[in-house]
Amino acid sequence: MFVALRAEVEDALETALTELDLPTDDLGIEEPPEDVDAVLASSAAFRLAGAVGAPPPKVAADIADAIDANSLTYVSEVTTQGPYVNFLPSEAYFAETLEAAADEEYGRLPDRDTSVVVEHTSANPTGPVHVGRARNPIIGDAIARVLDYAGYDVERHYYVNDAGRQIAVFTWAYETFEESDLPEPERDSPEYEMVRYYRKGNAFLEDADPDRVEEAEAEIQAILQGLEAGDEATFERVAEVVDTVLGGMRRTLARLPAEFDEFVKETRFMRDDSTDELVDRLQELDCAIYEDDAWQLDLPDFEKNLVFLRSDDTSLYTTRDLAHHEWKFDTYDRAVTVLGEDHKLQADQLSAALELLGNDTEQLRQVFYSWVNLPEGGMSTREGTGIDLDDLLDEAIARARDEVQSRLDDRSRGELDEDDIERIAHQVGIGAVRYDIVSKQPTKGITFEWDRALDFEAQSAPYVQYVHARCCGILDDVDDDELAPSRGFEHLDEPEERDLLRVVARFPAVIDEAAEDLQPHTVATYTRDLAETFNAFYRECPVLDADPETRAARLALVAATRHAVANSLDAIGVEAPTSM
Repeated sequence: MFVALRAEVEDALETALTELDLPTDDLGIEEPPEDVDAVLASSAAFRLAGAVGAPPPKVAADIADAIDANSLTYVSEVTTQGPYVNFLPSEAYFAETLEAAADEEYGRLPDRDTSVVVEHTSANPTGPVHVGRARNPIIGDAIARVLDYAGYDVERHYYVNDAGRQIAVFTWAYETFEESDLPEPERDSPEYEMVRYYRKGNAFLEDADPDRVEEAEAEIQAILQGLEAGDEATFERVAEVVDTVLGGMRRTLARLPAEFDEFVKETRFMRDDSTDELVDRLQELDCAIYEDDAWQLDLPDFEKNLVFLRSDDTSLYTTRDLAHHEWKFDTYDRAVTVLGEDHKLQADQLSAALELLGNDTEQLRQVFYSWVNLPEGGMSTREGTGIDLDDLLDEAIARARDEVQSRLDDRSRGELDEDDIERIAHQVGIGAVRYDIVSKQPTKGITFEWDRALDFEAQSAPYVQYVHARCCGILDDVDDDELAPSRGFEHLDEPEERDLLRVVARFPAVIDEAAEDLQPHTVATYTRDLAETFNAFYRECPVLDADPETRAARLALVAATRHAVANSLDAIGVEAPTSM
């Protein structure tokens, strides 16, 4: 209903400003001042005061007078406070919110008939996923989920670097060294077993006799040339290494969870000749130059040139990525890429090159993120490997298990068996990691802290998850016919009840705005607002012990909250436990 109310407010403001012969290009719709009992406000009077030649409060009063609140469905009254025009909700707004939120799919918006490919993670398949890069799959998956809730047809892609030097080194090392040359793997998982070859190969290239290194480099170069030439045997050699490592990485990412519809390989755009065709087009551009033994683009507004072809006729990652993006533009209506902040120059150059090649870069949006750090001494590390995402998730589950067990009283100990405790530990532990990371603006650095992430009393995943579990507990023993939202809405007249309805009503609009801005952290912020508002309602408004008519209305409100909490958490990839 919030989306419908906002549309109604926009129409009313446009009509009023037109009647007053004022511009309608910026309606100034925003959250109302805290001390105003409104759902939306307009600050347009600030902008218009200079043109009108009147103080903002006078302009606001004129706008309010030009709006007929009686003609509106979801607005009961239009008031002013200083320069603000405030829109108060009607009874219909509350009643229809309660009815809409009775649907378990509440918050999902209608189909937009628009396809979006979200590319995220895309870590080089050279070993386990590292904690520092954990923000990419978490943010990327959350963006994909929010877009899905917003009605887009979403595909999730992982772009696989299987054609660069790192992979050539990996393939050579795998074929060169024996198992007996390697240390024990850190985990019983394919990527941990395979990464030993990669590390061994790099150590050899750094420290071995120069003649042996020269021989190894010739073999590595032969692999790169074989890929460039389209040699099928070379593709198969590389694929054996890449696919094995990816198999293990996929299992780690699935723990978050971060699932993918397709793993798109670089070599795809070498096999189908699209990279060669793109190189030909790049060479024809006015800004293409041959310099320092390489073909480059001397791009306007960039100090550094974009190299796209080496002197030995091998392409670069960015060259193949250009072909990849043109394929995206041909296949999907929109494309979103999630990248680390260290890739910004490369991404900007790629966009500039795409535009020079005649592509509509309005189809492409890029989301950059900063790194995830851990406080000193926060976790143990393995020598030479840093901290892997698996380590972080294991510790999260262990800490959550300890926290859950410490909170069990005698009654709950009888209700929860070991399987229940383990389920909750996984939901809370992994949810805490994911929520703590997704709840921050992507461009801000994060230091992950266990005490904050697992705090059941503060603004964290467990705090919100507990509200869902509480709603489920209230509704467990209630008959379905008691939850009809049309029963007794008029009995929800306490301030805490109306406050909760207001927040529940905002959920579809939060999804809409998060999808438009590609900012899933705003959904996390909403879940905290919802949890806090529900807790205030729960403290002041007894549910099961209320008189029958009030009980029925409050049960419907609890059910609406349950759906809003569950779906808002789901939209950022956090599970909603039914008990805690």
